[in-house]
Amino acid sequence: MEFLWFLIAVGLIGAVVAPWLLRRRSGGIRLTQPGAPDAADPLAYGFVRQELLDIRTPGPDQDLMDVLDVVQRTQDWRAASQLLAGTPKEGEVRWQRVQAFAGAASLELAQQPGAGGAWLRAWRAEAPKDAGGAAVHAEFLVQQAWRTSTSGTDEFRIILEEARKVCGEAALLAPGDPVPYITELAVARGLGYSPEDFDQLWAKIIDRAPQHMGAHLAALHYWCEKWHGSRQDADRFATAAAARAPQGSLLAALPLFAVWEHLPDLAMVRDFFGTEVVSKAMDGALYAVHSAAPDDPMLAHVRHLLLHFLVRAERWSEAMEQVVRVDGYVGALPWTVSEDPAAEYAVYRALAVAGYEANGGSPATGSGGGRLNRGCRRWSPGGVVAHVHLAQGLVDGPRGAVALP
Repeated sequence: MEFLWFLIAVGLIGAVVAPWLLRRRSGGIRLTQPGAPDAADPLAYGFVRQELLDIRTPGPDQDLMDVLDVVQRTQDWRAASQLLAGTPKEGEVRWQRVQAFAGAASLELAQQPGAGGAWLRAWRAEAPKDAGGAAVHAEFLVQQAWRTSTSGTDEFRIILEEARKVCGEAALLAPGDPVPYITELAVARGLGYSPEDFDQLWAKIIDRAPQHMGAHLAALHYWCEKWHGSRQDADRFATAAAARAPQGSLLAALPLFAVWEHLPDLAMVRDFFGTEVVSKAMDGALYAVHSAAPDDPMLAHVRHLLLHFLVRAERWSEAMEQVVRVDGYVGALPWTVSEDPAAEYAVYRALAVAGYEANGGSPATGSGGGRLNRGCRRWSPGGVVAHVHLAQGLVDGPRGAVALP
């Protein structure tokens, strides 16, 4: 019987590995040595060097960057308070800025234990009735719980209980602001709210901001299989939100995030990223980004995830279009789940360049996003040779470079 199980295991491994080996022999993306003479450097497209990629936000927000620099340089919280006070409650930007301030304080504390993030402590102590300070404090506690403790431990629960308390304070200080309730969605996931309690919390958000993309992304986590729902629950939630989304809403991309949350560790289906489910989710997200307003603050979030999927599906031209639109900022899924978001993004950027050039693309035709759609969707063996340099500031370490022979 054990021998039978061994044969089954060998067969399964063969089914997964054999196509990959055949592809490696007939052509495909592979590593090559840095400095190859025919290397096509992504920097030739004007892309940002890896060490200069901004990991704080998914896209540009110059006002936020300027204020963050002032706050961290002077340790004075007042500029942050003024920025949040002038940020509309009903939009996505306030949520992103609250996250950014909280993340900056959390990172400071990690780098300088006991001393970092002093400006946030001063903010809360000197202006306890400031709604922005309360919102940032609540988000800071949530991030600390997830980053510094283990889910299910007493320490984790204690921090999240405090975060829930501060969420309540922030909500009272800013009636109509959905951000404190959106922050509490992460608390609900960590503390294991019942579906009924979660629905009550969700209703408060929907009453205030029914089309809030960030809120839907936060709620989606709760319904995922690894937390308090299932693959079917997450798909149902995402599909329902996409179906009722108005024209121009990025909620049409939500099913792609549901697919991301349930990606298998090992794809047992050949061409998994070309399957109907994944292709349909990608096409929905592409429709969403093409119909959304160019200044939609959540647009970069969707483009970053699309880049990941389009590269894996070998839809090189569409992948390059996303790179052109988001390059310079990597503070978004899927890169932020990596220990080195900039390096992870740089690998996918280089793969996009390799596939694009294998279909005849070049810096001359790829400098503008609009012209990238003319390229082929997929690379096939026998394409143009294109080596992509990943060293010298694009990707540190022994990865070498990616190549398409």
